[in-house]
Amino acid sequence: MISGLLSGYREPQHSRRRSSLTSNKSDADGTTAGVKEEEETVVDENEKSMLMSIISQLRPGADLSRITLPTFILEPRSMLERITNFMQHPETLLPMSKVDDPEKRFISVVKFYLSGWHIKPAGVKKPLNPILGEWFTCHWDFVDAPGTQAFYISEQTSHHPPKSSYFYMSPHHHIRIDGTLKPQSRFLGNSAASMMNTSIVVLRLMNRGATAGKQGGGEKYILTQPNMYVRGILFGKMKYELGDHSYVRCSELDLVADIEFKVKGFFTGGYNVIGGVIKRESTGEVLYEISGSWNGEMHITDKKTGHRELLFDATYARPTPPSVRPITQQERRESQRLWKQVVAALKERNQETATDEKFKIEDRQREEARAREADGVEWVPRYFRPVDLARGEEEQLDFVLNTNIDETASAQDQIRQILGIAPIVAGQSRRPSTYEIPPHAGKSTIDDHDEFVDAES
Repeated sequence: MISGLLSGYREPQHSRRRSSLTSNKSDADGTTAGVKEEEETVVDENEKSMLMSIISQLRPGADLSRITLPTFILEPRSMLERITNFMQHPETLLPMSKVDDPEKRFISVVKFYLSGWHIKPAGVKKPLNPILGEWFTCHWDFVDAPGTQAFYISEQTSHHPPKSSYFYMSPHHHIRIDGTLKPQSRFLGNSAASMMNTSIVVLRLMNRGATAGKQGGGEKYILTQPNMYVRGILFGKMKYELGDHSYVRCSELDLVADIEFKVKGFFTGGYNVIGGVIKRESTGEVLYEISGSWNGEMHITDKKTGHRELLFDATYARPTPPSVRPITQQERRESQRLWKQVVAALKERNQETATDEKFKIEDRQREEARAREADGVEWVPRYFRPVDLARGEEEQLDFVLNTNIDETASAQDQIRQILGIAPIVAGQSRRPSTYEIPPHAGKSTIDDHDEFVDAES
């Protein structure tokens, strides 16, 4: 259908085979899902000593974003890649735009929102902090909807404070997602927290609502995220929890879901519990209640009829990871190539090498910052731009995709435009960048003219 739109792009094979020799799978990092896994991490005495040496220099409430954490608690992938967990259940994502009933459509969005939180590495692991200008792309070929795809582009648009901006679109299914993740890390004594209360996601069903079919139109949903906690960093076992309230809101439908991710009390409660309501925002009338656990069964109850049914069961749910271009085809600042040596060392549990390789990348980033400061140059993101309130863009997004996708065009034309932004599929030709790192007349410490010289090293 769309073969030949750009050099190197081939139609997906309509089969159940999700991988090939020409692409990496994004779940090769040890991410687990399905059967409930042990979510605790027991550190040995040496590791505990390393943590204590760091913690002893901190006070409760301290900002952890500038603290170098030991590599044994790191997940072997970048945050830019980890964000794709959110899109790895197409069985909940793709049906949303096909639901005609407004209330049921809203519930389908809530189901999608809740379906991805169970995807995580075993134990307590923190993803690698992306460096400024790092980027990651991938795509999905939907085997249950042959001939249709989704595409993802992300970039680290700010380092201090950290901001990870991303774009997802499935043209045939009329779905677009824009988001910026803005974690604020805090030390809380025996716990550490990643506060997500300023991070939002804008999801649009472009074929629904009063502005369906128009540029920038469609039914718009604003999604917020729970905060993330690691308990027991001073004593006991380290434990990962999601906590506090998050929201799914659609003003056009006058509906809001208030979902509480409940943290375990000292003596009462359980782990991974959620509760919440879907209500009419203008009146506060509660229409549905939500209960269960975010890594197990979640149920929804109709308050009028009392009918209770399964909303989503994460217990045995299997995620669909995206396809990623081979590292040999990636540029130096793409996530998997950038962190290749660190990831390899982490998987081999070689903490010394992982630390050394990680420091090399971070030192290079500091050198680039000094070069920009010396030249009086402000860094500019490659694929994203600041939001424009005059266009009706959400202020809290901070950044949106720099390229304007014609949302009135056919799905094939939209795919052509997306593939013209950045390399996403295997074999796709590189698009020259006007934004070198650092963007000044001097020579960058990460050279773009020899992008592929040492991709195998």
